Amino acid sequence: MAQVVELTISEFGRRAGLSHKALRLYDVSGLLAPARVDPVSGYRRYDESQLERARRISVLRQLDMPLSTIAEVLAGSDEEALIRLDRWWAAEEATSASRRATLEYLRDRLIRAGSPGLPPRPVRLREVPETKIAAIRADTDQQSLMGVIVTSTMEIRAHLEAAGAELPGGSWVIYHGSVTPESEATVEVCVPFTGLVDPAGPITIRVEPAHTEAYCTITKDECAYPRIMLAYDLLQDEVRRAAWPETGSVREIYHRHFRELAGSDPAVDIAQPIRADSARPNRGTA
Repeated sequence: MAQVVELTISEFGRRAGLSHKALRLYDVSGLLAPARVDPVSGYRRYDESQLERARRISVLRQLDMPLSTIAEVLAGSDEEALIRLDRWWAAEEATSASRRATLEYLRDRLIRAGSPGLPPRPVRLREVPETKIAAIRADTDQQSLMGVIVTSTMEIRAHLEAAGAELPGGSWVIYHGSVTPESEATVEVCVPFTGLVDPAGPITIRVEPAHTEAYCTITKDECAYPRIMLAYDLLQDEVRRAAWPETGSVREIYHRHFRELAGSDPAVDIAQPIRADSARPNRGTA
């Protein structure tokens, strides 16, 4: 039987690259409890076998990963940890790209204050057939929105693929409230599929009813906040001008292979479901 090697908090911290303060925090949070606490002195003792977990925590903290996310990453097998790590990093990259696009938009507006923020484009109509979707609902503010969209989409697609479903491509986000930098609202990330799939965890399965929708298309560069709000304004102005009654929540529909598209490529449709009998006859097809 292998002998258990106990380390003091100082020795353990030195070998793990963690301070006393960090180790106490991880103990309180339940992330890394000591193997034993002396009942008289209160001194913490750690097993040498805990070093690998401590070093992983140290590395993940260097990435500015929140403690709650670290707990999720380390909760399962190494294979599960890799999946959670990749999803979190994809969300971080998406959030960083969104912030960069916001900065570029602001700089452009400061340099060219008199120019229109969004070139004119048509608002079209189309018929959308009944569609089976897998979805995740989440509450988010503007800062966390892209991360929520990316991680939820990846989680849904992984579940659908594991179940053997067919994915035609594309996805959309339904906004059940106004998401702003100062306030949260509920969004629903949706991925269409065909096949038999059971719900799991936060993933629900439902049928999106057939409907008519008004929409306009924007490029990948234009889909970053706050520039994207100009497309919402354009769409809503046309919906009000034409007096089309709204029948559902507004949504962003991401084209197939969105992540591989160039910045100038058409990439997202901003869409509003409307009542079919109120729309003009020259409709398009989804």
